[in-house]
Amino acid sequence: MGITLKDGYLVAYNITCCAGWAIVLSSAVQSILTNGVSLLALEKVYDAPALSSTLTRVQTAALLEIVHAALGLVRSPVFITSLQVGSRIAALFAVTHSPEAAHQFGAGMMILSWALVEVPRYAFYVAALVTGDATKKTPFPLFWLRYSLFAVLYPTGIFGELTVFWKASKDAVFLSLLGPGIMGEQVMYYFIMSFPVIYAPGAVPMILNMASNRKKAFRKRFAKPPPPPKGLVFPVDARGERSSTPVAKEILAAAIAASSQTKAQLVLQEKKWRFGYVKHFVHLVEEQMKSPETALLIAQAGLSKAYQVFQFVDGETGDTRSLQDVMSSETSKSFFTGYIKGQAPRRKNMLQVPYKGKTLSGQTLKDQVDEWVSYGTIEQSAGEAIKNCVDRPEYLDLSDRYFVLLGAGSAMGPFLVLMALGANVVAVDLDRPNIWKRLISIARESSGSITFPLKVEQSSIQSDDDLYQNSGCNLFTETPRIRNWLLNLYPGKDFTVGSYAYLNGALHVQVSLAMDAICRDLSEKRKASLAYLCTPTDLHVITKEAHEASVREYKSYAKKLYCKFMRLLSKRYLRKNAMEPLQGVGGEYYVVNGLSVAQGPNYALAKRLQHWRAVVARSKGSIVSSNIAPATSTVSVVQNRTFAWAYEGMPYFKPYEIFEPETSNAVMSAILFSDLNDPQNASNPKVKLNNPNELFKYGSFNGGAWRCAYQVDSIGEASVFIYFGRCAKPYVTGVLVVGTAVGLKLAGFM
Repeated sequence: MGITLKDGYLVAYNITCCAGWAIVLSSAVQSILTNGVSLLALEKVYDAPALSSTLTRVQTAALLEIVHAALGLVRSPVFITSLQVGSRIAALFAVTHSPEAAHQFGAGMMILSWALVEVPRYAFYVAALVTGDATKKTPFPLFWLRYSLFAVLYPTGIFGELTVFWKASKDAVFLSLLGPGIMGEQVMYYFIMSFPVIYAPGAVPMILNMASNRKKAFRKRFAKPPPPPKGLVFPVDARGERSSTPVAKEILAAAIAASSQTKAQLVLQEKKWRFGYVKHFVHLVEEQMKSPETALLIAQAGLSKAYQVFQFVDGETGDTRSLQDVMSSETSKSFFTGYIKGQAPRRKNMLQVPYKGKTLSGQTLKDQVDEWVSYGTIEQSAGEAIKNCVDRPEYLDLSDRYFVLLGAGSAMGPFLVLMALGANVVAVDLDRPNIWKRLISIARESSGSITFPLKVEQSSIQSDDDLYQNSGCNLFTETPRIRNWLLNLYPGKDFTVGSYAYLNGALHVQVSLAMDAICRDLSEKRKASLAYLCTPTDLHVITKEAHEASVREYKSYAKKLYCKFMRLLSKRYLRKNAMEPLQGVGGEYYVVNGLSVAQGPNYALAKRLQHWRAVVARSKGSIVSSNIAPATSTVSVVQNRTFAWAYEGMPYFKPYEIFEPETSNAVMSAILFSDLNDPQNASNPKVKLNNPNELFKYGSFNGGAWRCAYQVDSIGEASVFIYFGRCAKPYVTGVLVVGTAVGLKLAGFM
């Protein structure tokens, strides 16, 4: 396939910029060699023949990169690109208008650093466009330079820029650009010194981000080729690839088409799916809320399409069939059963919640729950569910309850709580010895029991190492076999099946669908109850009270200077959380859009599959506990520095609170126990709802996402800035104190 017009333009642009920077680099190097390798030589770099004019042209051309990002020609974020290019343009302006800034060693260091970075960067982009693969097909020397030079040249370039700003702020020629007079000089001074104030604090995060990108790029370049497809897989598309995008669009379109063909066509026509998917999920929810019948038709259509389009590759024969065909076929394959009974005595049936270094229970826990409800961190129904477990300890008697945990080792799953309360857990997780060593060790020290799939008879296992080695299964590749094993396990016992497995990217869709295939058959053939943990970063029906609280918060925060400043930077920041209510059978429905573009369409689809199964299973008579969990600082989340920084700053936006995994596990388990026991809860299919999707508005421990002034996807950058502002506060204070003392000393007051 020939090169597209867009790629042709980008190739020409990058070649031109590469050539321009090569001229700058050549001129700078010749100047240094002519004048001797020293700081004095760096002071004369700007005067090298043809350097200044070429530098001005090629760096000014970089303004087009902001346009490229804004138009979607490249995937760079507009705001970050604007900051980086803008700071350079400011430094260029200072150099070209300030003799003192241009003729000092920092200017030469800056120009040389820029050129050494940009020549290989633009050459790398050209190679990536021509080869079609920026990671594996670009020449390795270019690849290495692109992801390595920053470690030295970013610090030297930033240092050079700071010296340029500083020197320009002291140069009478530069300060008089607006004409003579103190007013003009002050304007120029504060103008040029605003750039280091804005840009310098972001230097360290930018370098750390590049280091993270380098690690990812090298890992991807030298990654082993993927194994042959096996088990549950995406179908092959027209290009011979197993891409998630056409599948996601097909499933979502099929679901929406159950109510609106027009909106379904818009899904299929979407060309920028990665960043344009959110509006289509909004359309989905709009259609779902029209009537109870429509909501169920949409859920059934989406699930049916997923089973039709996803394929299942037999690991032994290589035969490929649809997931629907595979799960409908009779097979005798199953697992052996392992069983471990814990040795600890049963503890008292008492709910305990770890929170900020303390363990809360009884009245202390109820008081804390009331504080969360009053502040808006959780909804009242969630608070009542937790207090139910405090007041009704029989809800915590799990000695005859069986919990099937799909993804038993998940950080957000209830395994630890269930073991502590003496429950019977049927654990399903990957066949990795380290996972089973942990799970089985915990079970042995508890008052509960753990049942798990084995590859061989337990009686033939001679040691713990053999036990760990032979335990577990794979939800992707052994889905029908796991289903068969569970259908025949503990006949007559009531199962609660929880879907807790989580993976990144497209794998999350696959594992969610694999779990769904198991949940579907267990709920329909064994009348098992189902349990899900919903995310606050999704589209949910919410209470009227939550909607009104969000409106009040918005009116309050919109007056704050910081919020006004962030809104000036970009309309993407601090978007109003409260949406217009939707009209449907049963009245008005209030909705919150918590979808985060950063998490991507695969995450949204994976969670939507769970929503659909929840409402369908409930309509068929199963108890379904599907409650929103709060933002939680799990290892998988905070290992991403940006998310970790945002989590630190988010509580600025009331009533947000970020919870530790231990707290989230305990409170979400309590809400689950209430759902399983209290016949008045929405989890009970006998409780009438105006729309099936109202299931998700009850028992919500959302961490404040529903009542916040702004959409969760719009407060990330603002939260990061708040975090770094807090980090810098003691240093800024120290500088101000020292500066004040010096000023007083010079003024003769000390």
